[in-house]
This record gives sequence, C-alpha cells and structure tokens, in this order.
Amino acid sequence: MERSHVPVLPAEIVEFLKPDTTNAGPVVDCTLGEGGHSALLLEHAPDSRLIGVDADATMIERARHFLGPRASQVEFVCAWYDDFWLSYTGARPHRILFDLGISTFHLAGSGRGFTFREDEPLDMRLSDSVMSAAELLSGISQEDLADIIYVFGEERYSRRIAAAIVRVRSAGGLRTTGDLVETVTSAVPAAYRRGRINPATRTFQALRIAVNAELERLRTALPRALAALSPDHGRMAVITFHSLEDRLVKWAFRAASGDESAVGRSAVTAKHSTASKFAPKLIDTVAMPEGERITILTRRPVVPSYEEVAGNPASRSAKLRVVEKTRIEESW
Repeated sequence: MERSHVPVLPAEIVEFLKPDTTNAGPVVDCTLGEGGHSALLLEHAPDSRLIGVDADATMIERARHFLGPRASQVEFVCAWYDDFWLSYTGARPHRILFDLGISTFHLAGSGRGFTFREDEPLDMRLSDSVMSAAELLSGISQEDLADIIYVFGEERYSRRIAAAIVRVRSAGGLRTTGDLVETVTSAVPAAYRRGRINPATRTFQALRIAVNAELERLRTALPRALAALSPDHGRMAVITFHSLEDRLVKWAFRAASGDESAVGRSAVTAKHSTASKFAPKLIDTVAMPEGERITILTRRPVVPSYEEVAGNPASRSAKLRVVEKTRIEESW
C-alpha cells in the first residue's frame, strides 16, 4: 500500500497542537484520512492517546496501516464527525483537529468521481451511508440543482449549468464525471472555459458538498467539539480549503469567544443564496460550559508558505484557524 496524501501545514499543526503530556485528555483527529497529521502529533507525544475519526472505512484501514506501531495508541472510529460529537461522552480532549480537505486518495485513487480529470462513476461519497451524486442528479429539479451549484459552488453560471444538466439527463447521457464535465463546459461562455480553473471545478465542489452534507455537518460539529474541549489550555484547530468553510469556522470561533456580532452570520454571502433551502443554517450562540472561555489564537488565518505550496500544490488554498480554551479566573 502506497501513501498518496501529504498533510498540509505540518509544522504549524505541530506548533499549535503538540500534545501536552501533563494533560490526560485524548487528542481527537476528526478527519483522520491516512493519518498524516495524527502521526506527526504522536511523534511529539509518544505516550498520548488519540481518537481517529473518519466516515470512510477505507481511510480507517489506510490510516491503521500507515501509522504502523503508533496504531496501538489510536482508537479508530468509523463515523461522520458530527455524529461522533453528538454521542461523545469520553474524557475531555485537550487537542482537536479538523482537516476539511479531500484526501489525495479520494481524488486520485478511489475511483469515486471526486475529480474532473478522470472519467469515473458519478459517486462523490465519503461514506456509502449517503446517496451518490448520480442519485442526487437523477431526481432533483432544475431549480434546486441551480441553487446547489450557486450556494455551494458560488458558481455565477449555475442556472445555465443546471439547465444543461437536466437536458442531458433527460436524454440519458449523464452517467460519468466525463459526461458532467462535457455538459458543464458546453453550458458556459467560451471565455469562461479559458479561465484560471476548469469550468467544472465549482460544480464538482457543489455536488460533493451537497452529497456529503459537508457544511451542515461542520456547522453542527463545531459547537459540540468546542464545548467538549478541555478548559486546561485545550486547543482546537480547523484547516479549511474554500471560503464557505472558512467563513463558517471564523464566525463559529468568534461566537464561541463571546463576539455577539458573529451570531446570526452565514457561511454564504449573496443575499438570495442565504434564503435558499440549501444554505447552511445561521451561526447560533455557541455556549461554553460555565467558567470556561475561548480565546482565538489566529486573528488572521495561517496559510502555507511559498515553499510548502511549491512542494505540495494541493496546500495552496489551505487556511488554519486555532482557538484555546481556559478557565475563567474567579474574582474575589
């Protein structure tokens, strides 16, 4: 078995999340993947205990393999991270990590249609517990499809693309990712096809987010993870890869730190997209247990260095935000 994924911001994750050997709480890697970040953290704290969560059973087995002897320190949990935090009753973690990027294995080796560079089945699932992209596209209305592409892909030609997909679907010609790329490309202006990114990029992102309910899972999981975090200088880090995720994390962290202006904010920005039934729910008040408070350690997101991007181009859009939880000192 060959490792396919390079963890992003490795030095920064170690800097912020290096386990505290005096804290008995576990480290929780909410997006285990192939275990790259987990391996780094365990190397710096060989006696620590780690809980590795991933919705994909294949990734659990890949992580178990690549962690080698370190796997004995890991409790592997095959679950969506929002479901994990909904039912978690264990010791309060002193380090929590979310890496929201899609693994290189999923893009290049899974055959599940995450990339527009290969002609694969329209799947896009991170777990077989949800419907595939093909199933989603087979019955969705043109209006709802346009909303998904606009809200989750921030795609300005969403209505033209949705109309083209429905036409091709009706003719029975939408079976693979290659069919989808061809359909999207034919629906947008010629100048757009020659743009900086493949014209299908945003549509693929939107469908993947919709299939896996990524933003709603994140919106649900963040406050639960923050509440569970140890108040003895526990730290939580989130790596995002697109603006919808980053805005959601930014507002959730601000709300948890007591910034009332963050409550009611949305991950989406366009006025009519916030009214869409597909838009993530607005950020609620993120209440901390009594006597505990959240401090934001990264007022601006940390981004990869020029050297890292040169060596690992997949890291170019990564943004890291980190918070710390402490106890509120009693006043006398």
